[in-house]
Amino acid sequence: MAGPQSDHALLVAEYAEPYHGGLLTPGQRTRFRAVVWSYYRSAGRTMPWRETRDPYRIMVSEFMLQQTQVSRVEPRYHDFLESFPTVFDLARATLGDVLRSWQGLGYNRRARYLHETAKLIAGRGGTVPDDPAELRTLPGIGAYTATAVAVFAYERRVVMIETNIRRLFLHSFFRDGRDIPDREIGPLVEQTLPEQALPPRDVRHWYYALMDCGAALAAPALAAPALAAPAANANRRSRHYVRQKPFAGSVREVRGMIIRVLTERGEVSLEELERSAGPTDERFVPALEGLERDGLIVFTRSSISLR
Repeated sequence: MAGPQSDHALLVAEYAEPYHGGLLTPGQRTRFRAVVWSYYRSAGRTMPWRETRDPYRIMVSEFMLQQTQVSRVEPRYHDFLESFPTVFDLARATLGDVLRSWQGLGYNRRARYLHETAKLIAGRGGTVPDDPAELRTLPGIGAYTATAVAVFAYERRVVMIETNIRRLFLHSFFRDGRDIPDREIGPLVEQTLPEQALPPRDVRHWYYALMDCGAALAAPALAAPALAAPAANANRRSRHYVRQKPFAGSVREVRGMIIRVLTERGEVSLEELERSAGPTDERFVPALEGLERDGLIVFTRSSISLR
């Protein structure tokens, strides 16, 4: 079986036939699927949320993976599900308990949205919806999270684009393009979905394979020299590319410190919070204001606490 390096070399070499928009040729579709499946069979990643088909557990993982690296999510995922093994357990918990289990993941408003979503789902019988449109009506669930839950939990044949999938399609079909919107990538994702009449037809694992190929394109250690030659991240050619600001020194860092103090100590005075959270610089007030806007903290006349 070909190894990941030879597969990546193919990923570069096999697209001598250029893509000019519209429909892919049968040959392009066949070669692309063959390369992606081959790479996935030889070097696909193992992740705990890939080992379950429980919609609740998959939904939890997708909330956690929003803007957070896999390496940071894996240990928190296990701990979170030990604390809240079912949607009903999460719905019954306090926000403070949820935030305590969420620590280390950042973007704490996701924890509040997940908690609110769990309460809504529990109130409707406990079944996570399988329709992306219905999922998008729930707090904190946008277009990607809705399609991811539908695909990974229910095998729905819907178009899904995230950062690694975007990188792979930009690299494979838009080598000379710039400012490429997702609306041009979506039709290609749809055209390359596994044929329903031919094996392999597993949509869930196909998307895992796309994501793993795209992730490898961003990791030179996993790629052949031929693949690494372009050097620049293909996602920079996307219209939707935004460089994430460093966490250290950011307002997000102070927000995390404030949440940590409040989950550990409960209700505290403003002065005590400022002393305990540190550093007390110009980020402190914007961090407090943002947490209040997000519904995570409450001010009283003399103290601050989690909502």
